Amino acid sequence: MVPVEVLGVRQQERDQEIVVLLLDTAAELAVPIVIGAREASAIAMAQAGVATPRPMTHDLLRDLLGAVGVDLDRIEIVALDGGVFFAELVLSTGVRLDSRASDAIALAVRTGSPVLCSAEVVAAAGVEVVDMSQQREMEKFRDFLDHVTAEDFTAAGGPHEPDVGDDTPP
Repeated sequence: MVPVEVLGVRQQERDQEIVVLLLDTAAELAVPIVIGAREASAIAMAQAGVATPRPMTHDLLRDLLGAVGVDLDRIEIVALDGGVFFAELVLSTGVRLDSRASDAIALAVRTGSPVLCSAEVVAAAGVEVVDMSQQREMEKFRDFLDHVTAEDFTAAGGPHEPDVGDDTPP
């Protein structure tokens, strides 16, 4: 198991899927997990510190654990099978509970518990992290290439032809 950081929730532009991104900083890989809109909202609200007037489901689970004197030691993303991520809640009592990855992450964000991911899952589902400044520069360059014309490479007033036989220095 490797520690991962919950980067946040994003909507994929190309297919409108919502993903939560887990970052393995050591391997510089991000693991995108497709989640539902409600789970995305639960994770984003917890990360932003937004309190609701009434407890949401993940708040209730956190409060229930506290009421019975049990801590969430950590959550573990343990497997990836057929595109489905499997997670476990690891309680301070040693009990392990099967969980959907999105619910486990939403609970971990609320309790401040560590999120771990199987190295095999990171290797199978991880995508290389690109530095955001590098990514912006690449997007500018791609935009430039999409719109460049031959005239963009000529000096003002047209191309410069060398004067044959001109002895004056340039």
